[in-house]
Amino acid sequence: MHVFPQLRKLEDKYRNELTVVGVHSAKFTAEKDTANVRKAVLRYEIEHPVINDSDFEVWKQYGVRAWPTIMFVDPAGKVVGKHEGEISFESFDKLLGDMVAEFDGRELLTKGPLAFHLEKEKEWERPLSFPGKVLADGASGRLFIADSNHNRIVVASLDGQVHQIIGSGSEGLKDGSRDKAQFFDPQGFALDGDTLYVADTKNHAIREIDLTSGNVKTIAGTGQQAQTFHGGGNAAFLQLNSPWDLALHEGVLYIAMAGFHQLWSLDLSTKEARPYAGNGRERIVDGALAEAELAQPSGIVTDGETLYFTDSETSAIRTAGLSRMGRVETIVGLHLFEFGDVDGVGEKVRLQHPIGIDILDGVLYVTDTYNNKIKRVYPATREACGFIGTGVAGDVDGPADVAQFHEPAGLSIANGKIYVADTNNHAIRVADLETMKVGTLALTGI
Repeated sequence: MHVFPQLRKLEDKYRNELTVVGVHSAKFTAEKDTANVRKAVLRYEIEHPVINDSDFEVWKQYGVRAWPTIMFVDPAGKVVGKHEGEISFESFDKLLGDMVAEFDGRELLTKGPLAFHLEKEKEWERPLSFPGKVLADGASGRLFIADSNHNRIVVASLDGQVHQIIGSGSEGLKDGSRDKAQFFDPQGFALDGDTLYVADTKNHAIREIDLTSGNVKTIAGTGQQAQTFHGGGNAAFLQLNSPWDLALHEGVLYIAMAGFHQLWSLDLSTKEARPYAGNGRERIVDGALAEAELAQPSGIVTDGETLYFTDSETSAIRTAGLSRMGRVETIVGLHLFEFGDVDGVGEKVRLQHPIGIDILDGVLYVTDTYNNKIKRVYPATREACGFIGTGVAGDVDGPADVAQFHEPAGLSIANGKIYVADTNNHAIRVADLETMKVGTLALTGI
């Protein structure tokens, strides 16, 4: 995901000389399904051809070893370079500029843009577009929706009446009034009275919204993605890396910093931000906060005593203590390539890329995203079990054992109901904990 913005700049600059072909070699089972790949192409606004390399044929033929890998092919079809890992626009730009000059001089380039029929041309406009996260606040009766691909925040009542739209809808990083401010793929929230904090993921920033006035300001991040790990500092001058979700406790924002494979803390009084848990290596290793290893934490919640988070790439649910002497522990989850859909206790449990998480009466509720289910996880016993959803990707309301979701990525509980950001269905679904029935929230005034 971090490579896409760099590729997009290059595709614009070298539209007459460069052809990009994406090869999707899936890690997770759900990612092998072509319908899911198509949804990802739409969600990440990809405008070049993508091959679903579900059997790793292309991967093997090109000797690929890591995600992402970039192969450079000359106009004669010869592989002339290979890069593993993320790469900056500047490095890309110099390499391609040199290649264009060389092959243009040898009269080997066929110039001109290539025309494609884009997947988005088959779509229609919807009230929501790939909503990533949702926050339901029972006390105030408000529902906050990250309308992620519309780059805006929707504020509604719990029954779906929209009261505010925050953000112009244009992709960008701009502070100001609700109709002028800009976001870029916003995700998780934290609420403090009439102040809403937003993980503005692709801006690599934390935003603060005054819900009374509608004004937006940036409180952490420069808008640039960090290229290296660092120890933190003054939040306004820091480069962050894909903040995905937020939890607020005693004046401190805890951030699921997916791109760094860490949890971070942002002290709202001092405006200092720094790594809180995880050393940055992408694995599942428990231990002291600074020594533990995480893998793309994407959801976070607290009960006031402990932080609970989804460690998406290890398909794990983990905890971090709320003190500097605390530790990271794993409730369920084994390692980067151990996943599935198995209920049970401890090491017998298998999830598949969980993202959303909330807690009610000591029980964790989790979006088991790639399994298209909502699951319960019991921290004390380490038991996990399917709760709502058949597991088949779909858009079906009804009883819990009939309902279908499509890669739900966020959930929040209020007043006896679970509000679910059903991402690939472009909808907010509502599960009633008493009747155990699922419905689709009808948004009005949007």
